Amino acid sequence: MIEPIKTPQHYASPGARELRAQAVHRLQVGLFGLCAMLLLVGLANIIMDRARLADSEDPIREVVAADSKPKKQATDPLADIGVVPASEPSPTPKPTVATTPNPRDLADPLAPRQ
Repeated sequence: MIEPIKTPQHYASPGARELRAQAVHRLQVGLFGLCAMLLLVGLANIIMDRARLADSEDPIREVVAADSKPKKQATDPLADIGVVPASEPSPTPKPTVATTPNPRDLADPLAPRQ
């Protein structure tokens, strides 16, 4: 068991050795943080350069794309099978005029025509 303190304890200022150790520790932490930030900015710069290079396409691709067959537009498979409504409604078919069949055609389709 620890005995209780009977007399008041006064603050003891740190010695020169402790102050130097604290300063070195702060310096190490600061330099580590600075190096980490430089590495992070450098990595971001490399990523942006690679993305910029990937965005710039060769001019030959535009010529090949102009000569190639047009691609079919992408459709929604769920709308195609009727599960969900289509995003673009299909055009309504035009009504056709119903004509009455000729009675001669109904009688004998294989008979010679006059």
